[in-house]
Amino acid sequence: MTAFLEGGCIVRDMKEGVPLLRGTVAVWSQITRKTGAQSISLHVLEFAPGLSPGLANHDCDQVLYFLEQLDRGTQSPDQVTFYIDGRSFEVAPRTGIYIRPNQTFAVENRSPSPIHFVSTQCPESLDGVKFVEPILAPANEAVSVQSPPIVSLADRRSIPTGDRWYRVLVDASVGSKMVTQFVGAIPPGRAPDHFHEYEEVLFILQGEGRMWAGTSHTPIGPGSCVYLPTRQVHCVENTGEQELRLLGVFYPAGSPSVRYDA
Repeated sequence: MTAFLEGGCIVRDMKEGVPLLRGTVAVWSQITRKTGAQSISLHVLEFAPGLSPGLANHDCDQVLYFLEQLDRGTQSPDQVTFYIDGRSFEVAPRTGIYIRPNQTFAVENRSPSPIHFVSTQCPESLDGVKFVEPILAPANEAVSVQSPPIVSLADRRSIPTGDRWYRVLVDASVGSKMVTQFVGAIPPGRAPDHFHEYEEVLFILQGEGRMWAGTSHTPIGPGSCVYLPTRQVHCVENTGEQELRLLGVFYPAGSPSVRYDA
């Protein structure tokens, strides 16, 4: 259920509301300009087994993160091919993906169950999600000289900041000068309130906690989607006994370690 906190901060569940359905794809649009964001979005994409329709990026930077199954049980490993303008990449969970402006992507899910990605556009297009025919053969081989757009979390260096750490996935090193995508870890407890000079969305990957915006707060856990306006005073409290991990994307680009005390 949606929680509205001070200053325009919003917290929603990953599959809250009615999804947009097309072929093998279901899209939950949790943070958009229609919900109060200025330039950033957060969509949860579910891909059923099979080849998806194409999804066309607009004139913006788009980043995706391949989620681990929240409850894997005895499922077999994910077998997924990700197509970007026809170029194919074998991808695994805990991977960041950068989609350049006006590129088209599609997903071939060869695993037995649905898989999920978190998608963010910066600046978000008012045209919403656009489906097209998937491109399965590259139209221009020259794109192969660009930086690889697929980044595994395991390949990124862990950067400490106080008692926390983060790993940057998508930034200028893979071609994006507009947006930064990272995964961060928060130990048990509550850090001081702070704010940033950028607009941000968060997706809780694991752990239990509480999202604070000013004096208002709400519980968060795996699958929680959070919107933070620019300069909104906030903090994430870890109320569990293990570290809380989150996916963060912010616009304009910068360093996750830069914050200002409230």
